[in-house]
Amino acid sequence: MDFWNTDPASMSLISLIVHAHWLVQAVMAGLCLASLWSWAIIISFGFRLAATRKDIDRFEDDYREADDIDEFHRRAAGRDQPIARVFAAGVTEWRRSTAGKSIDREGTRERLATTMGATIANEIDKLADRLNFLATVGSVAPFVGLFGTVVGIMNSFTSIAREQNSSLAVVAPGIAEALFATAIGLFAAIPAVIAYNRFSHRINRIEARLNRFADGFHATLSRRLESEA
Repeated sequence: MDFWNTDPASMSLISLIVHAHWLVQAVMAGLCLASLWSWAIIISFGFRLAATRKDIDRFEDDYREADDIDEFHRRAAGRDQPIARVFAAGVTEWRRSTAGKSIDREGTRERLATTMGATIANEIDKLADRLNFLATVGSVAPFVGLFGTVVGIMNSFTSIAREQNSSLAVVAPGIAEALFATAIGLFAAIPAVIAYNRFSHRINRIEARLNRFADGFHATLSRRLESEA
């Protein structure tokens, strides 16, 4: 690596990337792409969860003010919201179970709970669809960076053997690119881990709110079922 020297220009970040071993360059490029994609998911996911929370707030307010479930269902039919789909699933199952002349009350209650529970699980699965990428980046990126570190250090030892010289001018470039690969790995992993934990907590809170709404709606339909006895 006779092109290396230890002046400030040659040890800049751009120079480290340009003159790094091709494997280290590949590692850096992959980690940078993973980091960019992670940030895109983090930003879009943050807006999505905030919008979902506001949708739940508005829907619950409208639901509490509604006097008639069937009329509210007609008004809420066009809402593309997780909580609206849970409500619609409950109403649909209610109508199917009470369409006949004889009504199985216990069976109706069980089907209502199962249907709304399955809808909640499906909505949460769709909401958390991209979280697995953040988890993957958070757990794998440090090791990918470590791989780049190992390649950089091996490159340094190769330079020592080739130049028969262990001076800083020979060793520093490989060590520098190795540490830079590690830094990029941590830069990609740390935000992904923090975002994954934060978003997982917020999704759990949304799931809890959907379950509480489903329980309350189930109780309302159960009382209606008793009144129609």
